[in-house]
Amino acid sequence: MNLFRVFTIEAAHRLPNVPAGHKCARLHGHSFRIELHLRGTVDAHTGWVMDFADVRAAFQPVYDQLDHHYLNDIPGLENPTSENLARWVWAQTHPRLPLLHKVIIHETCTSGCEYQGPR
Repeated sequence: MNLFRVFTIEAAHRLPNVPAGHKCARLHGHSFRIELHLRGTVDAHTGWVMDFADVRAAFQPVYDQLDHHYLNDIPGLENPTSENLARWVWAQTHPRLPLLHKVIIHETCTSGCEYQGPR
């Protein structure tokens, strides 16, 4: 069974490694949507894979690091592309949520990426 929980953060960043003159080299912000997808077996007694409140509690320290912050200042996010953010969220969250199956980052309403952990 797969389940997911969606979080929204507001954060600023700039991309330091884009070509000269690229608009993303300038400081700007996004309302990032972060989806955490978990995969597991439905417990016969509770009827769920995991309590959504427990997903929230496990993600809270990561959320607090990201929301209303300048992403470039966070160790490991010096080049905070959506791809790097997805990998960073996975690395920070997977130890707390071992059922984590994938992380989806929506940078805008029409753009984002999906990461399913290291292969």
